[in-house]
Amino acid sequence: MKKNTPFAAQITMENAICMLIDQGIKQTEVMISGPNLGRNTTLQAIQKSSVILNFVRDVIPMPHNGCRPPKQRCV
Repeated sequence: MKKNTPFAAQITMENAICMLIDQGIKQTEVMISGPNLGRNTTLQAIQKSSVILNFVRDVIPMPHNGCRPPKQRCV
């Protein structure tokens, strides 16, 4: 799914969990990045499943005031 909605994130996570269960994986580590709306729904989908969470890491890039602005034009 291409939409950036909580429902799309939940469906994607449920599909990933089904793949994990089919492969026999019972424990997992999760890294969440990006300030999008589906962060909470993905974690809730994992918690509702039979997969055990060992580690959850939040990897949001923090702003550091960006690049230096260009010089003023001399006229």
